Amino acid sequence: MRKASENIRAILAENIRNFRHKKNFSQEELAEKCGLHRTYIGSVERGERNVTLSTLEVLASTLGVSVPELLSKDARP
Repeated sequence: MRKASENIRAILAENIRNFRHKKNFSQEELAEKCGLHRTYIGSVERGERNVTLSTLEVLASTLGVSVPELLSKDARP
């Protein structure tokens, strides 16, 4: 099975964390709004998980950003 590069996972992790902080959401609040488990959000923010496209869409929508923004190295919260 292929895995995403550590670089893209790190970028995603940092962007989710930054956008979550901008919205003043805890990991638990973000997870609840997305219909995910809080430990899943934590593992994504630590770069431990590859997320599906549908999960990227849910995260982006909940955070009020686009999927490309979540994956962009230069994203600004």
